[in-house]
Amino acid sequence: MIVINSPRKTPAKDQPKSPEGGPNRRTKPKAPFFAPKNLAPAPPEVLSGPRTRQISHPPHYPPPATLRPLAFRTFTKKHSLTLTSTALQALATFIGRHCGSGWREEGLAEKVLEEVSRSWKNRNGGVIVDGSSFELKDILKTLEGNMSGGKIMTGPRGISRQNSLLLEPSQDAENSKTRLGLRPAASALSREDSQTSFGMSSLDFAEEPEDDALNDVRKWLKVIHAFEQPRYTYNAAKKHFERDTSRPSLLPSASHKTDAFRNRFNVIHQRLLRNESFQPSAVAGARGAGRKTTSEAMHTHKITPIANLLGRHGSHHMLLGMLVVLPTGSLAISDLTGTITLDLADAVAIPEDSAWFAPGMIVLIDGVYEEEEETAGKGLSGSSGVGGTIGGRFQGFFIGQPPCEKRRATLGVSGLDGGPDHTIGGGFGWIDFMGVGSERAVGTRMRRLEQRILRQPISLDDTAPVVPAGGRSRVVILGELTLDQPRSLQALKKILGLYASDPLGSMPMAFIITGNFAAHAVMARGGSGGSIEYKEFFDALASTLADYPTLLTTASFIFVPGDNDGWVSAFGGGAVVPLPRKAVPELFTSRVRRVFAAANAEAGLAPPGAAAESGKKMGGEAVWTTNPSRMTVFGPEHEIVLFRDDISARLRRAAVRLTSKGKGDEEGVEDVAMSGAVPPSTTGEDDTMDLDADSQPPPTKTPDDAEEVPYDTITARKLVKTLLDQGYLAPFRQAARPVHWDYATPLHLYPLPTAMVLVDTSAPPFCISYEGCHVMNPGSVLVTGRKGVARWVEYELGKGGRVRESTF
Repeated sequence: MIVINSPRKTPAKDQPKSPEGGPNRRTKPKAPFFAPKNLAPAPPEVLSGPRTRQISHPPHYPPPATLRPLAFRTFTKKHSLTLTSTALQALATFIGRHCGSGWREEGLAEKVLEEVSRSWKNRNGGVIVDGSSFELKDILKTLEGNMSGGKIMTGPRGISRQNSLLLEPSQDAENSKTRLGLRPAASALSREDSQTSFGMSSLDFAEEPEDDALNDVRKWLKVIHAFEQPRYTYNAAKKHFERDTSRPSLLPSASHKTDAFRNRFNVIHQRLLRNESFQPSAVAGARGAGRKTTSEAMHTHKITPIANLLGRHGSHHMLLGMLVVLPTGSLAISDLTGTITLDLADAVAIPEDSAWFAPGMIVLIDGVYEEEEETAGKGLSGSSGVGGTIGGRFQGFFIGQPPCEKRRATLGVSGLDGGPDHTIGGGFGWIDFMGVGSERAVGTRMRRLEQRILRQPISLDDTAPVVPAGGRSRVVILGELTLDQPRSLQALKKILGLYASDPLGSMPMAFIITGNFAAHAVMARGGSGGSIEYKEFFDALASTLADYPTLLTTASFIFVPGDNDGWVSAFGGGAVVPLPRKAVPELFTSRVRRVFAAANAEAGLAPPGAAAESGKKMGGEAVWTTNPSRMTVFGPEHEIVLFRDDISARLRRAAVRLTSKGKGDEEGVEDVAMSGAVPPSTTGEDDTMDLDADSQPPPTKTPDDAEEVPYDTITARKLVKTLLDQGYLAPFRQAARPVHWDYATPLHLYPLPTAMVLVDTSAPPFCISYEGCHVMNPGSVLVTGRKGVARWVEYELGKGGRVRESTF
């Protein structure tokens, strides 16, 4: 008998012998759980990483609904993120492809979700994680090339912990180490704990830095130009700041002007809603409208959009908007919903005479809406109704600046109340506004590093005495230095000579010198004589700096231009130019740079940028920055704004005149006395050095004027409060102070900086703190009306500044 076997019942051991592409390769694959254990290994999956990595887990795609509880615990409960359905589907596909059936038993999915959520927050992706976003795709692509066997690889060939913090994936390992100036420990790079992948958790340094270069405070100093500062816009829908990745332009379309106003309005509006005075009480709301007391109603304010005023004649409202001038010349207020004419004949500033109010500022106005049949300026404004000019007028009774918000509240970090390292919920602490690291990521470590560097003594050599490091935390701020006046260079020699005599380890870390470097717009005179004469001014400055080689090798000299400096003054003629403006061209400052290079070469030092490569110690440098610009020390711990503008004189010209609270004829007598109380003799050394509002007691002459405050101090407080409450360096109309619309972000003062250098020659010199921000104005180096007197400000990090004077 002949036994014939059917082809369908061929033994399994003969199947692997079939040629490739045979019928048995088209059979239906079995489930991974029931697959035979002696199957031939599948070909390795091609990844974006090295070819030697293989997937040890066969693909097993979990349903998104099964992965949802784990994703909710990781993204929502732990990191306060919202995951969309498309993002959940993308994560389920990624986990199924790379983790296989071990995503639940071995806990591989939890580690992947943790790494993705941390990387998303580091990229400032927002509260909502969208599956179609470029950030999520880039994170998964980076993570895909660093996975093996369903696990995230670390070390030299694995994922870089710095890349998941603040650096782009395209940057190499060396750049990721040196961006924040920290050296990760060797043991930290080999750990596989996913919890160390976010922030600076694996960027650890020894308790006492071994490298001498890290002990220098200038290693942690960085000057950020206005055109290099990261651009952020506030998303009112997501209630979060988003990075603007579009390419900026100096000549953008007209819609960018509207976007700049909208972003500025949204930032102030969200800041206002976080204030306690604009947060309704839940207890008062539960009592009902009929049982609400008058005191409770007065403690809570509500902002009404202008468009909602229609049909509400005689009702009381509070508006938030920008003061504008209509084509008819009338004053109006405008927000995102419309514009309405203002009547400030009976308006009173709250607090009285505490700030300026000018067109272009965003203010709070409390009053009553009066409806009229005809719209003021109808036919000239171009539109009416919702979105345009609303009929009627708004009778304002009280006007005030939107209250400022402290830096620690914005970033979600408490200061002296809860300790320097104690954090509170909310805020924007994860956002890297300056590109030097966010507060939540590196703030605590930077504070510890500052404590070690600035508090430990410095030993110069084996025989020299030990010098305390507190002197290195000083910053010398020189006001307007007009190089075309010979007495300015004499004053500069006197100031530099005072600090050159300090011990080597206690010299200031930086000198800030501001323009105008020419008293007149030399570049606008025409011909070649203007540029040649302008360059000779800086050549004379280089000759003066060459006499102090110790300062040139141990400090950073930062130069901020003014309106009379090139090249902008060539067509501006000394008038206001658009902000921000570029630095003085290198064509005119080449000799100053050569003086610094010669001093460093003679001392055997290297420039700060080449110190790490050459192995030499870091020398001094000359930084020609923009106006305005930022200077950061120890990352986000100290942020100093550098700004040169005669803003006080512009405020006096453009301000709106308001009525007072009715002091009668006594007010006029008081004004005359105050205006006559500013002779040049009152700006002596004793008075100028004690202008700080926190340390100067008011003069007491008689019981009637026991609370009288000097007029210069009132002017300084008025200027500081106006700028910081506005949160903007140019709160004027475009015609009065033009601004590049795509580069308006560097003009924002949000979060509030730790210090601000406001060089204003039209205002008295002062050093005043307001809401945690220390504002300093040195004025001009040459004191007006006093021959042979030089004035400057000396600022110490975290302790404030003082106005100093010296004769020469």
